[in-house]
Amino acid sequence: MQSVSRLLLFFLTSLVVAFAQGKPAADLIVRNARIWTVDRSHPEAEAIAVLGDRIVAVGSDSEVDAWRGPATRVVDAAGKRLLPGFNDAHVHFTDGGAQLDNVQLNDAARPQEFVRRIAERAAKAKEEWLLGGDWDETKWAPAQLPTKELIDPVTPNTPVAVNRYDGHMILANSLALKLAGITAQTPDPAGGVIVRDAQGIPTGALKDAAVDLVYRVISTPTHAQRRHSIERALEHAASLGVTSVQHMNPDYADIAIYNELLDEGKLTTRIYAAPLITQVDDQVKIGIRHGFGGPYLRIGALKAYADGSLGSTTAYFFEPFLDQPGNRGLLSDEMHPISLMRDRMMEGDATGLQLCTHAIGDEGISTILDIYTEIDKAHGPADRRWRIEHAQHMAAKDFDRFAQLHVIASVEPYHAIDDGRWAEGRIGHDRASRTYAFRTFLDHGVRLALGTDWNVAPLNPMLTLYAAVTRATLDGKNPNGWFPEQKLTVKEAIEAYTMGSAYAEFQEGEKGSITVGKLADMVLLSDDVLTIDPGKIRDVRVLKTWVGGKLTYDALSAKQ
Repeated sequence: MQSVSRLLLFFLTSLVVAFAQGKPAADLIVRNARIWTVDRSHPEAEAIAVLGDRIVAVGSDSEVDAWRGPATRVVDAAGKRLLPGFNDAHVHFTDGGAQLDNVQLNDAARPQEFVRRIAERAAKAKEEWLLGGDWDETKWAPAQLPTKELIDPVTPNTPVAVNRYDGHMILANSLALKLAGITAQTPDPAGGVIVRDAQGIPTGALKDAAVDLVYRVISTPTHAQRRHSIERALEHAASLGVTSVQHMNPDYADIAIYNELLDEGKLTTRIYAAPLITQVDDQVKIGIRHGFGGPYLRIGALKAYADGSLGSTTAYFFEPFLDQPGNRGLLSDEMHPISLMRDRMMEGDATGLQLCTHAIGDEGISTILDIYTEIDKAHGPADRRWRIEHAQHMAAKDFDRFAQLHVIASVEPYHAIDDGRWAEGRIGHDRASRTYAFRTFLDHGVRLALGTDWNVAPLNPMLTLYAAVTRATLDGKNPNGWFPEQKLTVKEAIEAYTMGSAYAEFQEGEKGSITVGKLADMVLLSDDVLTIDPGKIRDVRVLKTWVGGKLTYDALSAKQ
């Protein structure tokens, strides 16, 4: 009710001011558009008027023209599709910006190409660490994890720590292992694995918490380096129509730079930051609650990790992996012991902080739902909007629990068409049938919030929509969809990517739809995603992006 009252007050105030000046005068009008508003009370329109950073009119061209004044900027959309700006519910924004400048290994289809790119980059590294990468061994034949022996000959003087694309494993060369003090005698840390050969010698592959053994000896980015990465990420987001992001586990230094850019008027993407739950005391001490801040920068959430990933065989399952019968994954280091995670979550929830928990394997998800249930019983009912990030591999019994606890499924459809190439070989057909189960979630009344997990997957919303509505795996082997019964419609996917993501950050009254009184965050597309063949959605381009009525990207200007 408060958000509705706020919208009504804004609209009435705008009208009073406008008419007091003699006639309505918008700062921006976009007309001759095909607008899908994602507002169920007024789903279609031709035009929109913006005053300041808010929407003041949505309707036909003639209705909105009443807001035109001498200084109004008028954009003719030429019949193109206009949507609310996309809100990515799960990103690693600074890492994504950094990866734009790092070595790119994800599409290295053979080990030889993997080595060539690393050698080329190492030649320019000047003994600095070689990072980034996003490699994916499942694209190789055979699909074997890389080892330090593969890259040692081309990196004798450059320490290397290149990450797997899922973010849950790195490959370190011998120099990096030496600098980190990792030997055959180094024990696996809680929640992590040092991959070893038959003789017990580390291969260079490190999983989950073991990654920190190397990262702790790498210098943290300087302020200038971090700011550069964020500026690159902001530019990239604008070019893709991403107007809001929810940054999972940022450093406080990232938040400081967001604030710096905000003060300078250069923060062109709205940020909701969720620092790690290990830092819960920092927000609790000053009484921060969910959604603390302003329209461009807010905090008040906690990001936790229950387990690892399917690709790195560290997602936590009730039953072992089919291709590794002795392994059913790992609980994260934050879950050792589970009571520590429970205590941190209890503390955060008691203060009103939002819980956003990475959980991928079915037992990892179930364990977090157990903790959420305990908190609910201890603290009583409240509008918490708990989230499970990824929620990939569900136990059949837990869909109802999601709904009963009002847990949001924060999911990334692109992962489905990527993992779908090989997932059944790892977990079998039955478990895979409950993987990325978007339709089943909706059927159980669970809210979806869509994102990408960038830099784990591309930030491009068109690829996310394409994945959600086609489920056509990247290898071309499932053109009609991998478990097609889990497909979303285009409208469902867009709503989950706009209103769903806004709801997931307590902002559905401020953004997520093209509605009078809301922030004027919009994207104009080259093609109509609601009418074209779904297989062509991945090729749709962004023509213009507005955040608060300000043009942050123009494809025509970008080409010049």
